[in-house]
Amino acid sequence: MNKKHIVTIAGRPGSGKSTTAKIVAKRLGFKHFSSGDLFRAAARERGIDILQANLTSEQKRRDRPSRRRQLREIGATEDNEVIDSRTAWHWMPGSFKVFLDLDLEVAAKRIIDGMDELRLANEHVPRDPAEYAKKLQKRLDSEARRYSALYQINPYDMSNYDLVIDTAANDIEQTVELVTKSFQSWVNQ
Repeated sequence: MNKKHIVTIAGRPGSGKSTTAKIVAKRLGFKHFSSGDLFRAAARERGIDILQANLTSEQKRRDRPSRRRQLREIGATEDNEVIDSRTAWHWMPGSFKVFLDLDLEVAAKRIIDGMDELRLANEHVPRDPAEYAKKLQKRLDSEARRYSALYQINPYDMSNYDLVIDTAANDIEQTVELVTKSFQSWVNQ
């Protein structure tokens, strides 16, 4: 396998994927791409929340071919890129694959604390972390079923990744440091 200068970052909701990816990209002097941003924007355009978008995609047994194509294209033609995406690791086998793990109740609290009242209402986010954690689990279960049916992959199988980080035990600076040092070590092997 040819190693690419591409870092793919997957993880649970609220684990810090986007923040970590942006900072790692900046530190490495790489570009940043977020497929999650595209998925959230598409859901907003349709007037639904992320869970509804996942369930709809699962029921229709489809995924956005344009996003899949875009990830494959980046993997085939780009270098010096950091991508936060649940499935980029699959489409870019030569990438350094990172998973950010986090307990869902901790994730729920982080997400709720980071949202203003309008966004909480627009995205149908319960204010109770335990209740929201259940909603997040439904979303993860839906994603796992959809990716299994479409691509025969499980993005929550830790053996897919070169590095797994618990972001409850590591703050953002520690997480970024672990990713950048581990990536540099991986590239030099």
